[in-house]
Parts: sequence; C-alpha cells; structure tokens
Amino acid sequence: MEKIFNNTEIAFSLKNNAELNRAYFLFKMISKPTLVKMGSSLAHFAIKYKLPVEGMIRKTVFDHFCGGVSEDDCLSVVDKMYTKKVSSVLDYSVEGKESEEQFDAALAMTLKTIEFAKEREAIPFAVFKPTGVGRFYLFEKKGENKDFTPEEELEWNKVVHRFDTICKAAYEKDVLLLIDAEHSWMQDAADELVLDMMRKYNKEKAIVFNTAQTYRWDRFDYIKKIHEIALIEGFHIGLKIVRGAYMEVERERAQLKGYRSPICETKAKTDETFNKSVSYMLANLDNKMALYAGTHNEESSYMMMRLMQENNISHNDKRMWFGQLYGMSDNISYNLANHNYNVSKYLPFGPVFDVVPYLIRRAEENTSVAGQTNRELSLIETEVNRRRAK
Repeated sequence: MEKIFNNTEIAFSLKNNAELNRAYFLFKMISKPTLVKMGSSLAHFAIKYKLPVEGMIRKTVFDHFCGGVSEDDCLSVVDKMYTKKVSSVLDYSVEGKESEEQFDAALAMTLKTIEFAKEREAIPFAVFKPTGVGRFYLFEKKGENKDFTPEEELEWNKVVHRFDTICKAAYEKDVLLLIDAEHSWMQDAADELVLDMMRKYNKEKAIVFNTAQTYRWDRFDYIKKIHEIALIEGFHIGLKIVRGAYMEVERERAQLKGYRSPICETKAKTDETFNKSVSYMLANLDNKMALYAGTHNEESSYMMMRLMQENNISHNDKRMWFGQLYGMSDNISYNLANHNYNVSKYLPFGPVFDVVPYLIRRAEENTSVAGQTNRELSLIETEVNRRRAK
C-alpha cells in the first residue's frame, strides 16, 4: 500500500504561512499537559466572570478548530475545503444544556443544518448529540430500566419526538445523519432509540448512523448484534466507528461506583477493537451496512484502504466514508481526498463561549493521545521547511 500521509504539500495546501504558524503554536501549547490544564481553568474562569477574552479565543484556538459562530459563518470554510474534495459535517457544538427551550433550540438548529446539507453537495451529513435534545438523566434512567415519573414520561416522549423529527427530516431530504455517542451509562437508551430510528428510516439504505466508541470492549459484539437484527428485520445499519472521547471519566466513574470499567485495558486493545469493527463492516457493505470511519490513526486508515482494495470497494463508494475533526490530521484528510476517497471533516460551530467545553476537550484529547500532537508538529515543521526551500 502506497504511503500517502507524509505529503505535507497536499495536507496544508489550504493554509497560508500565518495559519501554519498559528497551528504550530497551538499544537506546541497543547503538547504541554500543565499548560492545557492551566488554560482550561482560565477559560472556565473567564466565562464565569465574563472577562473580555472572546476576541483572543476567536483568533486562536476557536478559528483553528471551529468553522464559525453560525452555520452561515461556516460556508466560506465549507467551500474552501470542498475545492480539495473534502466535505463538511456541520456540528453545532453547544454542550451541557438542560432546559426544554434549549433542547427545542438544538432541534431547530439540527433541522437547519439538514436543510443546509440538502442544498449543498459539500455537506453530505448532518449530526447531533442525544443529550442535545434531552436531559442526560433521562437517558441514564431509561437505560437502567427504572420507572419514570408521569412528568418524566412526558419529557421522554418529547425526546423521542425530537429524535423522530430529525430522522424523518433527514430521510425526506436524503441527507445522511450521524448521531454521536456519549457516556456509557446513558448510551444504552440512546442505542435503543437510534435502532428504532434505523428500523423506520433505513429501509432502502443507511440514512441514520449510530456511533460506536471502540475504546469500549463490548462494542464489537454490539455491532454484530444489531447487524443480525437488521438482516432479520430487513433494514440497513449505518455506523460511525471511532475510538472514543470520554475515557478518563468512564474509568473514574467505574472505580468510584465499583463496577467493571467499560474501557479496554490498553490502547492496543482499543486499536484491536476498532480494527476488528471496521474490518467486519467493510466485509459486509453488501449485507446492509454503511461505515463512517472517524479516525486520526494512520495505520488504521491504511488498513481500511487495503481492505477496500481486497473487497473490490471503489474509493468513492458512498457506503464508506473517512472522517476527521477540523483542525486535526489534515495529512490524512486531504491526501485521502486527493486519491478520491470519500472524506469529511467535522466542522464545529456555535457562539464562542458556548463552544469552549468542546475546545477544552479537543486540547485534552490531543494531550492524552500518545504521539498525536508530536505528529502534527512534525508535519507542520516539514511543510514550513519545504516552503522555505522553494
């Protein structure tokens, strides 16, 4: 398999020298865990006391990892990336909301992004989080099979209605829909709800995609289980396969409450689960499956490229997508797109202060994933030196 991810000219073709220098500065800061913790604390402090730091955040970390403050604000980034055949997934990254008004606002925004996607070839997917349209506590209680109060039952019915409204809109407008995974102790209820949506809207093809976080040791069995259900009942399964985003919190809660951690014991086991999962799906694309592989891992990406070749899956088969986050792993995204694979970037947007929790998580993840930040820095240095030598 040809090694394509070292081509920095293609990877950073959309970045000017100033943007490249900003990226280097940010990843240099992220590479220092102490600075990340300090920056996270300062960001929370600034938001709490309404300090005038919005402009500074906007010009640095926000503009690197986010598309804009609104969906319209993202369009210049969307169009720019699509000149290199990299698509966008508009992700309204406002987190931690609790009121019905906020959930209805998130519903309206998700429907708006579906409409955006319908009108633009560059935006093939829409996305939302389960707790964007309903309280975390409800998902947790439902997953534990505890009885709702009458008030909670009414509230849960609204959550189901929001899910159905979004999935129906995606189906009617023929827009693929990614539903993100969250913490394990609320995920069972979300999984069941998404499975019901697949039964309803994935009759002809995969429209609704659930997400499996493969740092959980049970996810490969989950994938096979819902695939068996789909084959028996006659609908398609869409899955976004990722390694995961809540590892430390999951381990801490398991230890605190005295149950077995849902997280794989080692990084190698997580890699194994991810690779097994995507391999299984690529072998079953013709058996009612569609895969969105969200990964910043080069070896896994090469493995999937090889499996596509072995299974005679064309580079641009619409049942197979690669995905990365905006601002990260451009060497994977743009080089894959340059070889005609289907590639999209998650493009977060929202009011600057509302998106700060997302930005903090990005910084913390880059710090905790061994080699990720150093790889970004090495690639940027290579491109800077290449440009200087011209």
